[in-house]
Amino acid sequence: MTGSCEKVGVGFFDSAPTVHRTSVEVMATPDQVFEAFLDADAWVKWAMPIKGVDWTSGFPIEVGSTRDVHMVGGLVGHEEFIAFEHGKRMAFRFNEASKDAVKAFAEDYQVTGLGAGRCREEWTMAMDTGRKPGGLGEKISGPIMGFMLARMLKRFGRLVESKASAAVGA
Repeated sequence: MTGSCEKVGVGFFDSAPTVHRTSVEVMATPDQVFEAFLDADAWVKWAMPIKGVDWTSGFPIEVGSTRDVHMVGGLVGHEEFIAFEHGKRMAFRFNEASKDAVKAFAEDYQVTGLGAGRCREEWTMAMDTGRKPGGLGEKISGPIMGFMLARMLKRFGRLVESKASAAVGA
């Protein structure tokens, strides 16, 4: 790996210079959502920048578990889980990255069961690029990033719903 990233905790989601949040409701249970989260191959199907996921600490996943995420442009992030409650919450941060792209980066996925086989998924992405926030680049990229995250989460929702309906039909 090239660069170390700041080892942030869950408080980073409230204090990061750049934070994006999006949510979606899906026809699936929290357990079905987490089945997809733990499926390395599923990430490639819904998160467009991801080209591969390698679990490096094995299962079961818990706080402190690690994985490597391979992304477009040759970026590889070594992630560590900073929160994990199966069916409720999963959060991780970059400990290292193969490129000096960000000072700190973390993602938080929170799932709330709504009953009747439905749930709400909330995704928060927080980062510190080391650049001064609020510049022209951020004013342009912020809305684009928000749109892309919402699009990816909708793709994730469709993936989970298709697996959930296949399980019902089986």
